[in-house]
Parts: sequence; C-alpha cells; structure tokens
Amino acid sequence: MKSTNKNTNNRKVHFNMAALVVAVIICAIAATAALNYMNAPSEKVSYSKFCEYMDSKKLDKVELAEDKISFMLKGENGKYITDNPETPDIKERILLSGAEVTKDSETAYLVTYVLDIIFDFLFFGIIGFLVYKFISYSRKTFKLVRHTGVHFDDIAGMERQKSEMMWLVNVLKNKKNFSEKGIRQVKGVILEGPPGNGKTLFAKALAEESGVNFIATRGADFQSVFMSMGSMKIKRLFNKAKHHKPCIVFIDEFDSIGERRNYAGTGIDKENNRIITTMLNEMDGFEASDGILVIAATNSYTSLDGALIRPGRFDVKYTIGKPDQDTRVRILEIYTKDKKLAKNIEITALAAALEGQSCAAIETLINTAATIAEMNSRSGITMSDISKAAADTHLKLKVNRAEV
Repeated sequence: MKSTNKNTNNRKVHFNMAALVVAVIICAIAATAALNYMNAPSEKVSYSKFCEYMDSKKLDKVELAEDKISFMLKGENGKYITDNPETPDIKERILLSGAEVTKDSETAYLVTYVLDIIFDFLFFGIIGFLVYKFISYSRKTFKLVRHTGVHFDDIAGMERQKSEMMWLVNVLKNKKNFSEKGIRQVKGVILEGPPGNGKTLFAKALAEESGVNFIATRGADFQSVFMSMGSMKIKRLFNKAKHHKPCIVFIDEFDSIGERRNYAGTGIDKENNRIITTMLNEMDGFEASDGILVIAATNSYTSLDGALIRPGRFDVKYTIGKPDQDTRVRILEIYTKDKKLAKNIEITALAAALEGQSCAAIETLINTAATIAEMNSRSGITMSDISKAAADTHLKLKVNRAEV
C-alpha cells in the first residue's frame, strides 16, 4: 500500500511539472503573438491623408508614439503609420472622431508586464524543478535500509575476517557494557582490497548482524559539477545518519573522494580538498559512543589522505583479499548448487584452477559457462563450456593444476 501511495504521489508531481511546462509554453506563444502583432509591417501614409481619415471618421484604433502615429481603419485589418505632429490637441481630435486611442507606452508596459510574468514563472518553475530533483536524488542516494538481509553465513569462506568483525558486532550490540569497561566503540573501519571480493557484502552483513540501520553510498555520489555541492552532500549524509542512529554509513569507492589532498590550485583539486575537509569535520563531530560507524571501502588504501585515515577517525583496517582455496571451493558450491556439472569436473580441482581470481570473476565464469551449455542444449556444464567462458570473460585458468 505504501508503495502504491508513493507511486501515486510521484505521478502527481510529474503531472504538476508537466502542467507547469505546458503553461509556460502557452504563455510564451501568447507573448510571441503579441510581439508579432506589435511588430507587424505597416504602410506609411502622409499626415494629410491621416487627417482625411480622421475627418471622415474612418479611424478605428490609433496608437500615439513620440515620433509616429499607428492606426487601423474601420473594416480593414491592415496597419498604417504617419508622422506625429505632436500638437497639444492631437489626442482630443482623434477621440472626437470616435476612434480608440492608446499610447505606445501603455502597450509596451502591457507586453513587458506579460513577459515579466512569463519569465518569472519560468525562472521559479526551473528553480522548483531543480530543488525537487535534488531532494529526490538525495533521498534515492542516501537511502536508509533497516534490514540488509545479508549475514556472515551468506559470505563464502573468509572465516578470519568474519571472526574479527564479530568483535565490532559485539561492540555495536552491547556498547553500554563496553562503555562501562572503558572500551569505546570504533568510529571508522576501512575495508581495502581488490575489487569483486565482497567488501560491500561484509558491510551489509555487519549492519544486519548488529541490528542497526544501514546507509550505502559511493564516492561518485559526492561528485558534482557545482562547487561545494560535494561538501553539502557529505553534511546531508551525516545528518541523516545522526537522525537514524544506531547506523552504519558505508562509502564505497572511498578513494574517489578521500584521495590525498593536492594543493595545485585547480578547481578539481580545491573541490576535492573541500570534501576531505568536510569529511574530517564530520568524523570529528560525533563521539564513538553516538552509535554511528563509518565503513569505507577502497581498492587503493595507499592513495588515501593520511589525516583522514589516522587512528581516532578510521581505527581499524581489514583486508578483503582474493579468495583462498577453501573459499573458492565454497564459492563454487554456492554458485553451482542450482546448476549441473559434468561428472568429470571435480570442484576442488576447478577451485585450484581458479587461483588468483576474485569472487565476482568466479561467479561470472560459472554463469557464462551455464549460458553456453544451455545454448548448446547440454544438460550440464562441461569443461569445454568453462574453457569457452574463461576465454569470453578474459579469465585465465590454471588448467595444469586442475584435474578436470
């Protein structure tokens, strides 16, 4: 029901925005028509001819300007102009002839007034639209998750890392007991290692096992073409975390915003320095006992700014490396439990052939091999399917070590 209401509200917002755009377009067309009317080509006649029209009461609409008189005749659509003698009684004489008289300043004011309304409408409409998009983007980017649904048991192997992280779980779940013993909660954790090995899974599992809220972001979420926008997003992120504590803030691709500061003076360097400075201030702005834990994942720990990752801000670093043999066996068991392997493929030997590959690479290999087997109408995955999948995914198998 909530999802339905949310979709209905989104449709209403989009409808209102569409109506706003249509209204602006209509106003712009009306203004253009008015301007075209004002600027329509006119036939010039002598002042004496104008006086004849006036005396014979043929004048319909007359517009007085400082140096000219524009007029239309009864029963005609064309416009005429003549010189304005600027005599004191010219307007009175025209009125006595029965014509409608206006001054160009009145018409110009009307057109200007209409155009001002249109441009104000358009300006505030654009501002409102940008504010709406920014708020919706921020909500989407900094989405709060109360249950990630990932447990440590869902992570294949890596028993040492899981055992070490259970300490953080105990501290988060029993922070009062630890506080009474003088043991403070860790403020920040760095997960470093090559991509595709489960750093995000570890962060989600830590939140689920601890029973705390979880906000996932990426370094790219804080980058913007507008100066100081990244700093504002950092503040918005931590404000949201403070309002929903206990909470884990996860920042993936941390090296894209936490890279060592450069004082070369370019715009990009200055913006990056602002983001890091804001991050430092936010990390110092809450106590470890406040119930906020920041987890940052990076593929390049050595590129991070030293002030940012010092103890007291990020106290702990875990290396999530490529899976060992036991972990690869467990990963293969998980990824092949719903797939049939040929009888001559032995899991342990295949795991040995995959030495040095990431968890993501192994999953992709098995999925591609299963696709190839299906395309060739085979009931199970053969070694030829795995070899073909390895070639397609640019993955090198150590077949000399695999008894397959």
